[in-house]
Amino acid sequence: MTINALSGCKLSERTDQVDRTVTQAAMRFLDAPPGGRFALCAVGGYGRRELFPYSDIDLLLLFWHEEDLAGIGGRVEEFLRSLWDSGLRVGHSVRTIAECCTLQQQNVELHISLLDVRFLIGNKEIFDGLAQQLPGFHQRHGPIILRSLVELVHRRHSKFNNTVYHLEPNVKESPGGIRDIHFLHWFSQLAPQHQVIWNSLGELSEAREFLYTLRCFLHLHAGRDNNLLSFELQETAAHSLSAQPVDPAEWMRLYFRNARRVFQSSLRAIEYADAQDSSLVKQFRDWRSRLSTRDFTVSRERVLLRNPAETLRSAGSVLDLLAFAGKHGIQLAWDTQRRISENLPKLERAFHQGARLWPAWLNLLSQPHTAIALRDMQQTGLLAAAISEWQAIDSLVVRDFYHRYTVDEHTFVAIEAVDSLAAPKPASPDRFHQLFLEEESPAALRFALLLHDVGKGTHPGDHICGSLEAAKAALHRFNAPPAIRENVLFLIEHHLDLSAIMNSRDLDDPATARFLTSRVPTPERLRSLVLFTYADISAVNPTALTPWRLEQLWRVYSVGLEQMNRELVLDRVRGDPSQLLRGNVSPQLSRFLEGLPTRYLRTHSREEIEHHSELFVAYERKGAAVEIEHPAGAYLATVLAPDRAGLFASLCGALASFGMNIVKAEAASNAQGCILDLFRFTDPARTLELNPGEVERLRNTMENVIRGDAEVKDLLKRRRSPRVVREAKIAPSVRFNNEASHSATLVEFVGEDRPGLLYDLASAISASGCNIELVMIDTQAHKAIDVFYVTREGGKVDKSAQARLQFDLLRAAEGSR
Repeated sequence: MTINALSGCKLSERTDQVDRTVTQAAMRFLDAPPGGRFALCAVGGYGRRELFPYSDIDLLLLFWHEEDLAGIGGRVEEFLRSLWDSGLRVGHSVRTIAECCTLQQQNVELHISLLDVRFLIGNKEIFDGLAQQLPGFHQRHGPIILRSLVELVHRRHSKFNNTVYHLEPNVKESPGGIRDIHFLHWFSQLAPQHQVIWNSLGELSEAREFLYTLRCFLHLHAGRDNNLLSFELQETAAHSLSAQPVDPAEWMRLYFRNARRVFQSSLRAIEYADAQDSSLVKQFRDWRSRLSTRDFTVSRERVLLRNPAETLRSAGSVLDLLAFAGKHGIQLAWDTQRRISENLPKLERAFHQGARLWPAWLNLLSQPHTAIALRDMQQTGLLAAAISEWQAIDSLVVRDFYHRYTVDEHTFVAIEAVDSLAAPKPASPDRFHQLFLEEESPAALRFALLLHDVGKGTHPGDHICGSLEAAKAALHRFNAPPAIRENVLFLIEHHLDLSAIMNSRDLDDPATARFLTSRVPTPERLRSLVLFTYADISAVNPTALTPWRLEQLWRVYSVGLEQMNRELVLDRVRGDPSQLLRGNVSPQLSRFLEGLPTRYLRTHSREEIEHHSELFVAYERKGAAVEIEHPAGAYLATVLAPDRAGLFASLCGALASFGMNIVKAEAASNAQGCILDLFRFTDPARTLELNPGEVERLRNTMENVIRGDAEVKDLLKRRRSPRVVREAKIAPSVRFNNEASHSATLVEFVGEDRPGLLYDLASAISASGCNIELVMIDTQAHKAIDVFYVTREGGKVDKSAQARLQFDLLRAAEGSR
């Protein structure tokens, strides 16, 4: 694809025309002879001879001395009026040589404009006097001016969220626009020793031609100084500026490729400027160089490679580099990016041949600044090399007056929103921050966000279908575990569900809650989907997630969670469960499932359910069945036993007596009077790991507790040392709900987790005369979230009993039972 030259849009020719107009007006109104009192000069774009069709004309009236200005004011007004009358938009300043060569840090724009000063008419000796003094002035004050210039660039970039990828970009001011080319030009004049910047300007000749031609087109089409490439103008520009017919979206990709090259060069220049900055602030920031490792060096807030050949030898080691950047929130240095780009063919083969890369991806996607690392992957081309499906949305424009960014940029902004939730002091609301801390797999959440819109590039009519296909391929290629695959695919498939409910359903209608739980099966999935929706809406545009929408999203979460808790008691397996399991069911399995909550079928795989059924056979034969396993992450104790009051608390006590810390638990009973208790626990002291025989002793102890052959209090006395009570960072709270079930009271406890907490809570419930019917226990980031469905004397717990139980539970949480 090539760009045709626009007829009548030769910048130097327009500059010559304006020169003639300006000099004629100056001779007429200013009486500007060669030996006069002033020199009339062109500055800025006019001085560079880069006048676009409707650019402003910037003039400088230069004098030897201030007293030379006397009596010229009226003539200057007539001169400027004549230029405006001729159709020119003029800006002007009146300065002496001394003013021009005196550092004015509050008006650095003056010094920048003088980098392109050009003589027009008047006293040439005055201009030559300025031209002789400017080099010395730049030599003395160039570093200060350069720092101010870099600060101006930072501010301008931040106005556009530091990204090239706006759906309707400003071709002059946006990052990667013409102003960044000007910045490189000024940089090369203020720091001529940096030959690499001169080289950058030469390498950008094609991008410069593209952007300059495009700006000319926008001016001529609008008949004014218009630099916004709107949706309407994109189609016209694609047709007018292309050698052959082209789709506007594809033509915009050409724009973004050129703008990206310009933006990268400007960032490289900023990096060079920072490297030369010896200010105290920069020296203070450079303390992070202590983060350097055997493989990476941190210098001036950038990551450099100590041994490039070693780091770039494999896909896994490159992902480790990016994980380091994501962990500390530090971008890769330009030299590091260059080395990665030069090795892309080799790295692309490594990514597509490496069948076991998921641990490295997991490490990267679990870091608090993942988006920074992913942006570096995008800048170097590594992201498309690593995930070939990404290429479909690289710089992709989908016309949508609601979205602000391209599809790929929307994705990065969404992941940045998740990263902000992980921050210790997030700008986001505290409750969503807390929700993120409870998220079990932030890596799966981020990976789902990374690929959730990939289908927009391959399946425009059904992008979810395309995104699912891409995600399945990538997850298979990287050998992601089944649980991760399920989570990622679920989030992608349902990522529009909550937005649709917020926009089109009545949240006060019970049918909405039932519809929500029919789409989202578990509290864990609901939590992940709420976080996903938070990030997705945040990335639409900076004002999309209004306080009202934020409140609506939280209401969706609350409504869904309440309905799930309600269904836990109300919805039980009755009759033939084959339809619920979507397959044939044996009589033995059907008998085991009868009476269990239907949620059990949604939260466990068919393989797990059949295994529990086999343990049910052992339970019927021996009167109890206890199994202890050690899958990845935590131990799992599965218990089947006759239901009786206080049993759940006793089992919690048995685990506590061995020093185990319960992080997750669920308990339910079937129609046969058999309880199924599942405890996930950690072993902080590594007792079971270092003493394998202790696993069997723990299992025997739990069986003894079930049979009543062991007293939990005696077990705990032998194990538990005097507890040091400290102030909890998470204040405990207890909430009751008599509407969640027709037969039981929901009791929700939230507080700081500690060893033995669940035993103390369950014992307090039993001691109050209440029976635990169902349990859902979760622990995230030292925060215990425990839900009990309890009955008292066969019915719900009344208000007075609730008050006593609340007091007992809060005392138990403090360890003072």
